[in-house]
Amino acid sequence: MSWKPNDSFAPVARLRRTLAFRLTAAYAIAGLVLIFLATASLYLLTVTEMERSTRLFIADKLNVLRTMLRERPNDREALQEEIELESAARQYEQFYICLLDERNQPLLMTPGMSERLDLEQLTKQTGIHLGRTIRMTGSHGRAFRVTSATAPVGSPPTQTDTIQVAVDVSQQEQFLQRYRLWFVSILLGTFVALPLIGYQIARRGIRPVEDMAATARRISSTNLRERILPDGYPFELASLAGTFNQMLDRLEDSFDRISRFSADIAHDLRTPVNNIRGEAEVGLARARTITEYREVLESCLEEAVRLSDLIGNLLFLARAESPLAHLRRESVNIVELLDGMREYYEASAAEAGVSLTTSANRAPVIAHLDRTLVQRAVSNLVSNAVAHTPPGGSVVLAASSEDSAVHIEVSDTGAGIPSEALPKVFDRFFRLDSSRSQASGGTGLGLAIVQSIMLLHGGKVEIASQLGQGTRVTLHVPIAEQGRAAPVPNHHMTRT
Repeated sequence: MSWKPNDSFAPVARLRRTLAFRLTAAYAIAGLVLIFLATASLYLLTVTEMERSTRLFIADKLNVLRTMLRERPNDREALQEEIELESAARQYEQFYICLLDERNQPLLMTPGMSERLDLEQLTKQTGIHLGRTIRMTGSHGRAFRVTSATAPVGSPPTQTDTIQVAVDVSQQEQFLQRYRLWFVSILLGTFVALPLIGYQIARRGIRPVEDMAATARRISSTNLRERILPDGYPFELASLAGTFNQMLDRLEDSFDRISRFSADIAHDLRTPVNNIRGEAEVGLARARTITEYREVLESCLEEAVRLSDLIGNLLFLARAESPLAHLRRESVNIVELLDGMREYYEASAAEAGVSLTTSANRAPVIAHLDRTLVQRAVSNLVSNAVAHTPPGGSVVLAASSEDSAVHIEVSDTGAGIPSEALPKVFDRFFRLDSSRSQASGGTGLGLAIVQSIMLLHGGKVEIASQLGQGTRVTLHVPIAEQGRAAPVPNHHMTRT
């Protein structure tokens, strides 16, 4: 089998794409940078302070000796004590002083200075860098900070001597060397420890995300009851878990509605199809007269019309809930629209013995809406009212307006609706009788269509009813154009 160069790097590539690896790398790099900067800054500060302390010490000694040579040039004992004796009292960071005359001949010198330093080299180096503190290596590799300065003798000065000062900084060098060793050791330790610590932190930090992923993997069309328990999660992840649970609630609700919707469709479509099939089988069972065949065809046609109306209503509801649905708005006089509805249903209402009238208020009520859809909504309400109002009853259509909405009201004196059924009347296929027979009237989609139309307009529908006294349905439609109202969400329609 041929070897592919990228095969051995595939696990590494996958690791680099994981959130845990990225967080670990970020923690480790940030920690190393911070520790390096902190340790290096402390090292530089220590070096700077040590050099500053040495320079100040040397400057102080030079100042003391210059003052003594200027004010007490003949006090040789005091000069000898300052140069020869004080240095011997210091165990660490010893210093050495040499006083030279104008011919660079030593006048006074700290004991042991000639053994620690090459005086000729010292004179040469300090002569080149007069007044500056420089580094110099003495015998046995010991480190010194040395400088030289001129000092007038007497006041007024009679001659000018040279003062050479050398400070042993070997202890400082050893300290800094140990510091650098610790510096490297700390960096190596953190280079190993930080990735391990960072990985543990990252793993604990993304554990809630892994729990969410595990929950999501268990979700299917048959298992929508899984939920994430956000207790103990950080605020951000708890908020994400809550949002995820809300999404699952909506999905579960949508699937439940789809299941109920499918069951209702199957039931309501099966009834007319079975009726057509039964009529056809009866008609074909034996030879019949033309009149009998005609009756069979009329019955089949009646069932086909009912089936066609049911399918048309279902398609309308499907289109109404589509996010791509748009309204064809226009300025509509609601009073004229209601007059048209009254004239259209006047004949059927008279046949049923029901009085159909419009409100006495004839002032124009204008709204910007989709005329065809609102006509369909009002038509559904009027047909329901006429169908459920006994002979001698009445149906009244009314319209009114406020600053922001138009109110269309259809009221009747019919049988009314039980209070426990009012919250369900806008559900699809809901009918007061449980038989779902053809005689129960309609398909149970009329009020669902009314509510969908109102939601498309950004409005709402309200219903009030008392058993045996009648029903009043009110449509609230915004007057001002709001563009296309937000698409009808895929959850239960708001019930009023």
